[in-house]
Amino acid sequence: MLQYSGLEWDQVLLGKESLAFLLEVVVRTIIMYLGILIALRSLGKRGVKQLSIFELVIIIGFGSAAGDPMFYKDVGVVNALVVFLVIILLYKLTTYLVTKSERIDKIIEGEPICLIADGKFSIANFNKEPLGYDEFFAEMRQQSVSHLGQIEEAIIEVSGNVSLFFYEDKDVKYGLPILPALYAERHRQILSEGIYSCSFCGQTEKIAATDKHLCKNCGKAEWVISINKRRIT
Repeated sequence: MLQYSGLEWDQVLLGKESLAFLLEVVVRTIIMYLGILIALRSLGKRGVKQLSIFELVIIIGFGSAAGDPMFYKDVGVVNALVVFLVIILLYKLTTYLVTKSERIDKIIEGEPICLIADGKFSIANFNKEPLGYDEFFAEMRQQSVSHLGQIEEAIIEVSGNVSLFFYEDKDVKYGLPILPALYAERHRQILSEGIYSCSFCGQTEKIAATDKHLCKNCGKAEWVISINKRRIT
């Protein structure tokens, strides 16, 4: 028995099992690995390509069922394979119900939500999603967006991806800048007349110099100088 400073290293490294059990672990892992591959293949291309909440539950179920039989001697491999079979059958049943019922489809998969319309935030919809402004702005900047006036509509899909639909160059409006340096310059007091966008909802207005101006759309009083640059692609 290997001991150092009170530690029994054979116990730390191997637990209660013998060194010979490592070969059994290898065999169990190979079986579980093949079982997961076969199970995922049976789900079809959609189940592997897109991880919605539904597919994520399936993957977690497979992982949980496969883990214990790989290294616990008292957990049989057949038990995990039965779990795989039940998960596959439940997946097939749920997929069938989703194709037959729009209501069930919305409950399980969710539905696309409009986050931006006509160059400003749809606040009621935006609040439904656990998505912060910084994260959303970063998503748009990666698609070469510099301000909301370039966007006719933005939709968050059931997959979590954001689809952006742009105005043509000739139709680009003044809008809330989402570049970090510009967005950081927020004003409560308007010192000179100009076009400003509400930092909260993106409502864009021409505002005269004033100590305080409330947004017509959301009632907030913090403004950013608007820009109307065209999108560079």
